[in-house]
Amino acid sequence: MSFFAKNTTMKTTFRKNYGGTDSLEIREVPIPQPRAAEVLVKVKATTVNRTDEGVLLGKPFIFRFFAGFPKPRFRATGTDFSGVVVDKGNAVANYEIGDEVYGFLDHGLGTHAEYVCIAVDTPISHKPANISHETAVASLEGAHYAYYFLEIAKIKPGDKVLVNGATGAIGNAAVQLLLYRGAKVTFTYPTDSYDKVKHLPAERMIDYLKEDFTRQTDPFDFVFDAVGKSSFGACKHLLNPSGIYISSELGPNGENIPLSIIGLLKKGKRVAFPFPGSPKNSIPVIKRLIEQGQYEPLIDRIYSLAHIGEAFEYMLSGQKRGNVIIAMNC
Repeated sequence: MSFFAKNTTMKTTFRKNYGGTDSLEIREVPIPQPRAAEVLVKVKATTVNRTDEGVLLGKPFIFRFFAGFPKPRFRATGTDFSGVVVDKGNAVANYEIGDEVYGFLDHGLGTHAEYVCIAVDTPISHKPANISHETAVASLEGAHYAYYFLEIAKIKPGDKVLVNGATGAIGNAAVQLLLYRGAKVTFTYPTDSYDKVKHLPAERMIDYLKEDFTRQTDPFDFVFDAVGKSSFGACKHLLNPSGIYISSELGPNGENIPLSIIGLLKKGKRVAFPFPGSPKNSIPVIKRLIEQGQYEPLIDRIYSLAHIGEAFEYMLSGQKRGNVIIAMNC
C-alpha cells in the first residue's frame, strides 16, 4: 500500500455539463485507484489556461468532439499538472513512487483535483529537477502552442517576426523560442507589464496601449497574433511579399482556416493556421530548453483550488499576464 493510504478522499472540481464558472463546484470524492497502465499523481500545481476555457465552456462547439460529446469526458476541469507519483499500476515500468512528473493534454485530463490517475501513454514526463512544480506546469500549455506555431512557420535565424501579445502564456513562450532560434523579434505588451518583458532582447518593444502596432512601416517575415485579437486584413501590410500571418484563434467569423487553405494554393502574403500535434513532441523540446536555462515561463497569479472560480473569471477576463496557477498547497 502506498504512503498516501491514510487519505481516502480528495477535493476536486466538478461539473455535470459544459457551462460557465457558476456550473463549477468543489466536491470531496474518493481518491481514484490507478489501473494497470496508470500512475496516481498527487497534484502539486496546475493552471487555468485558454485551453481550459474550451474544456469548461465547450466553445467553440467543435471542441466538444475532443473534450467529450454531448457532455464533458471528465467531471473535473484541467488540462495540465505537475506533481508526485504516489501509486502506480502493475504494468507501469518507467515511473516509480516518489517520481516528480508533469504533463499536458489539450483534450482535458481532469487535473483540477488533488489527485489524478494518468495513463502512461498520455503526454507525461519526469519534471525538470531544476524548477518548481509551479514553474513546471506553467511551461506546458502556452509553450506547446508556441512550439507548433514555430513548426509551421519554419523560422530561420535572422527572420523578422512580430509577436502580438508577449505577456500571454503563448506569446511569451513564442518570443523566447523565437529568440532561441535567432529570429529578430518585435513584440507588443501592455504598459503595466513592462517589467515582465524588459529583459527579453527584442529588436523593439511596442506598448500597445500607447501605440497601434499595425502602424509599423518595416516589413516582417512573420506576424504571430498570439492573443487572436487582430486579423490578417489588419496585419497584411506588415508582411513582406511572401510573409505569413499566424493567429492563435480562428479569427473574425472563423476566417483563418479557409484563408490558410487558400494560402496553400497561391503565392504571396498568406495565412497559416497551425493545428497543434501531440504534446509528446513539444514537451521534450521545452524541457530541454528549461534544463539549459533557455526558457522560463511567465507566471501571473497563483490561486488555491478553493478559489478556482476566481481564477477562471480572471482568465476569462482576458487580462491575465502569463500563466494563472492553481497551487494545491495554498
